Amino acid sequence: MKKSGMPTTHEARCTYTEVTPFSRLAYDNWVDFVPGAEPYATATIVELFPTAQGVKMVLTLDAMHNEEWTNLWFDNNAEEAVNFYAAVFKNSKILNVARYGESGPGPKGSVMTMTFQLEGQRFMALNGGPHFKFTEAISLMVDCESQQEVDELWTKLTAGGGSEGQCGWCKDKFGLSWQIVPSAFFRLASDKDPEKSKRVVAAMLQKKLDIARLEQAYNNG
Repeated sequence: MKKSGMPTTHEARCTYTEVTPFSRLAYDNWVDFVPGAEPYATATIVELFPTAQGVKMVLTLDAMHNEEWTNLWFDNNAEEAVNFYAAVFKNSKILNVARYGESGPGPKGSVMTMTFQLEGQRFMALNGGPHFKFTEAISLMVDCESQQEVDELWTKLTAGGGSEGQCGWCKDKFGLSWQIVPSAFFRLASDKDPEKSKRVVAAMLQKKLDIARLEQAYNNG
């Protein structure tokens, strides 16, 4: 650290976001001591797992700078929503949880925000009250490699009160809109032959997108 010009000691400032005795500790740490770098925050998670030999400690350090986040506003069910999304997507993880304190405005101990990742994309879920609702004006698009992936995500996202829309759009039970689109659509719809492209776009006028139907429109009209 001395050779790189970094201080060997520094004042640590952090905000604890989750404390589960003997199991899990999560906190946000402010890093402002790196020469030539703008201050930024990191999310740190310490997890303890009992083993036959003793206790295994896993430390996860996740930088929270130089990235775009998607912030999702919920009434009071952000935790339920995040757990739902984490179960839907295989490559997902919950990063940390911040809870309301004495000053509110939410009940003390209830979830204020949760940060999480889905397929490498970072999100924050906020329990902000009933003031704002999701609309179809914004949706999250998922690029799927196979029909199996399309079918699986479509079924899971619309389960428990979600709804199906047109052209690959659907809503989950929290009202958030999704576009479940196979990669094949973009390849077929961007063909240099305008007639083929037109037929593929017309074939998109269905609810859940079907790759076989799109390919049939591309090949045969």
